[in-house]
Amino acid sequence: MNGELKIFSGNANIDLAKKIAKCLGKPLGDVLVGTFSEGEIRVKINEDVRGRDVFIVQPTCPPTNNNLMELLIMMDAVKRASARRITAVMPYFGYARQDRKDQPRVPITAKLVANILVEAGADRVLTMDLHASQIQGFFDIPLDHLFAVNVIVDYFKKKKMKDLVVASPDVGGIKMARAYAKRLGADLVVVDKRRIDDKHTETMNILGEVKGKNIVIVDDLVATASSMCEAAAALKKAGGLKIFAAVSHPILSGPAIERIRKSPIEEFVVTDSIPLTAEKKDPVFKVLSIAELLAEAIKRIHDEESVSSLFN
Repeated sequence: MNGELKIFSGNANIDLAKKIAKCLGKPLGDVLVGTFSEGEIRVKINEDVRGRDVFIVQPTCPPTNNNLMELLIMMDAVKRASARRITAVMPYFGYARQDRKDQPRVPITAKLVANILVEAGADRVLTMDLHASQIQGFFDIPLDHLFAVNVIVDYFKKKKMKDLVVASPDVGGIKMARAYAKRLGADLVVVDKRRIDDKHTETMNILGEVKGKNIVIVDDLVATASSMCEAAAALKKAGGLKIFAAVSHPILSGPAIERIRKSPIEEFVVTDSIPLTAEKKDPVFKVLSIAELLAEAIKRIHDEESVSSLFN
C-alpha cells in the first residue's frame, strides 16, 4: 500500500506548492514553519502523517541557507512522525554550481548538500534542470530529474516565429540549447566567450549564422545576467532581429534586473521554480508555470509509475 499522498510546503515558494496541490486535487498540508525569537527555524506538522507518502515542496533558492534549513527540519519532523516515505521536491537545487574541485582547497558543496538531505530523512528527490547533470550521481537514493524544455518550447511554438535560431550563451550550454533547437526545428548558435571573473565575461566569437534571424537564448539559470546580456548584445550586433531569452531558474541577483532592462532582450521567459519578488517583477519577464509537470511527476512517483516518459 502506498499510503495517502500528502503535500507540504516551506516558505520558499508557497504559490507553486498551492498550484501543485490544486493540480492533484489535494489540500496543501497544515504545517507551521516560522522562527523563534532569536531567528532559529521552528516547524510543527499539524496533521497526522504516520504511514503517509509525504512530498515537501521547497526550492533552495535565495535566501538559500534559510530555505535549505527549512527543508531539512521539515523532513526531520515528518520522519520522526513516522511518514512512510519522504520525497524532497526541489524545483531549484541550490549550491549546484559547486559540483567539482576546479581550484585547490575548494569544497564540492553539491555533494555535501546531497549527503545532508539523505541524512535528514529524504527517501527520494524530485528536481528540475540541475545546473550540472552529474549531481544526480551524488545521491545514493532515487532522484528524478525533470526538464522545463517542453513547457518553454510550447510557449515559443505558439508565437509562430519565422527564421528562428536557438543560441547558447556559452559552450557549456550546448547540450541544453540543442534540445531546444531540435524541438523548435531551429538552427543552433553558440556564443564563445572568455570569462574574466565570476561577475564579468568577455564575448569572443559567434559560431553560426544569426544575421536576419530571430533568436532565443536558452540557459538553465540566470544569476547576475552577465553572460546572458553579453550574449544578447553580441547577437544583436551580429545582425540578429528580435532577441528572446529563456531560463528555468530566475535567481536574478545583484545587478541582474538593471542589466536585462538595458539589454536588447525583448522578452525574458522564466518558470515559477523560483518566485519573482515584487522588486524583481518587470514587464520584460514572462512567467510559465511548471506546476502541472511537477504534479504529474508526484502522481507517478506515488502510484509507482514511470517518470521517464515526462522527459519526452
